[in-house]
Amino acid sequence: MSTTKTRKTLPQVAFIGSGPGDPSLITVRAAKLLRAADVIIIDQIAREDFVAEFAREGVEIVDAGHGETGQTLTTASRAKLVVRTAKAAARADDTAGLVVRLMDGDPATFNGLAEESVACHKADIAFEIVPGVSAVSAVPSYAGIPLVGSGARTVHVLSAADDKTDWSSAVANDATAVVLGTAESVPAGLAKLLAAGRSAETPVSLSTEGTTIRQATRVTTLGEVAGALKSQPLTGQVVAVVGSVVGLREQLSWWETKPLFGWNVLVPRTKEQSGTMTDRLASHGAASDVVPTISVEPPRTPQQMERAIKGLVTGRYEWIGFTSANAVRAVREKFVEFGLDARAFAGLKIAAVGGVTAESLREWGLEPDLVPSNEQSAKGLLEDWPPYDDVLDPINRVFLPRADIATDTLVAGLQDMGWEVDDVTAYRTVRAAPPAPEVREAIKTGKFDAVCFTSSSTVRNLVGIAGKPHATTVIACIGPATAKTAEEHGLRVDVLAAEPSAEALVEALADYGRGLALTAAENGDQVRRPSERKASSRRKAKASR
Repeated sequence: MSTTKTRKTLPQVAFIGSGPGDPSLITVRAAKLLRAADVIIIDQIAREDFVAEFAREGVEIVDAGHGETGQTLTTASRAKLVVRTAKAAARADDTAGLVVRLMDGDPATFNGLAEESVACHKADIAFEIVPGVSAVSAVPSYAGIPLVGSGARTVHVLSAADDKTDWSSAVANDATAVVLGTAESVPAGLAKLLAAGRSAETPVSLSTEGTTIRQATRVTTLGEVAGALKSQPLTGQVVAVVGSVVGLREQLSWWETKPLFGWNVLVPRTKEQSGTMTDRLASHGAASDVVPTISVEPPRTPQQMERAIKGLVTGRYEWIGFTSANAVRAVREKFVEFGLDARAFAGLKIAAVGGVTAESLREWGLEPDLVPSNEQSAKGLLEDWPPYDDVLDPINRVFLPRADIATDTLVAGLQDMGWEVDDVTAYRTVRAAPPAPEVREAIKTGKFDAVCFTSSSTVRNLVGIAGKPHATTVIACIGPATAKTAEEHGLRVDVLAAEPSAEALVEALADYGRGLALTAAENGDQVRRPSERKASSRRKAKASR
């Protein structure tokens, strides 16, 4: 009897692009492959920190950007490395391990894709190629420069470092030239374009660290490039655009004019709690550093929590009130421990103190029956909570899983309305360990442009573990109580959210950034981030208030 060998369906190597710099520009397919990878081969720009945003913990990482002595690998050496890694990734059960070759930018553009994929073909290694977002179009787009338009009908992509580049192909007035290279090679390439016959009056844009919050774009002319770069040299990778389309930047610049562009914002929350805030900050052009100020730990004696969960299942309660996302997480962990799921909440009314807590419940498949219509706090929750009615309410008991340091406001208010309350410690909050020395130094010396405080405890704990933010740092607070605590610790509150939510806090900070830009424009000044201002000027401004 003959047997037929089945073909492996999982590709052994997937060539994917990291995109032009902004991690959010990676394709959906590429992100999926990174999550599934057994081994990831990285390049020179997209390194371990980029991979950490997508890959599973513990994935093997192979460096194709540099050799053991730190030198840049040749294209041939990289091709051999990819083949060797793919062969080594085969699993013991004879199925192919997934090797993801992460290439800078778009795999098909100046990345040695042809050599590496041909090497896989010769070695009988299956592969797939996932197109990526190319810096050729993405970086000019982020600079507000379309590559074609009125008076610009063709696009020429040129490598500044390629000795065989035909610069005469891009000298026509209706041609847009995109020149890629380093800070050293691009000026030389532009000089060759000028020598080939392109007009010296042609506008030129030079962008570094494109699509990131550190993007910087300079505009000059082809004839003045050399002089402009002599006084203010470039660094790193450069994307240059030559052509009439550069003149549109003044009207179309959308990225570098965002209200918080380039700001570095300190977010004193845990990583689990900071996702919404950091994403919204990024949408306004800001980077964020998350510094945990509290550590959430189980209660010292879990018996009370365990009894309450069992009472929930047996119908002891009419209501359960969640006052934080941490409380939701603590109850959910107990459910997993006891082999329960969301069905155990059948017939139970659920209250959430605010939008973040409500969203945590929805992620669990639970829709809260009560969320404050006004102030998102214990006080706001009490205003909307119905009093106990011995005719309409068959059970008069409420389960409140809370932190060990929670105030008695909610408990006392519910008792005044006739409810019996089981106030149960679901978790303990302890002050987190101090951040790294360089973070503490950055906080004290004003290297952060702003800090977003989301509670009084984050104020107290950050000052306790890292010291007071510098006088130049913008202090943004989620509500009046948090602002009062900040002022009690000697901080000047610049921004107050319109409502107590992370989204509203970031929007208020963005409005503050717009105000700074408007003031600078009215005074004919350059827009400066708070960390770039002199501390003395801020102190004078404070004294004049």
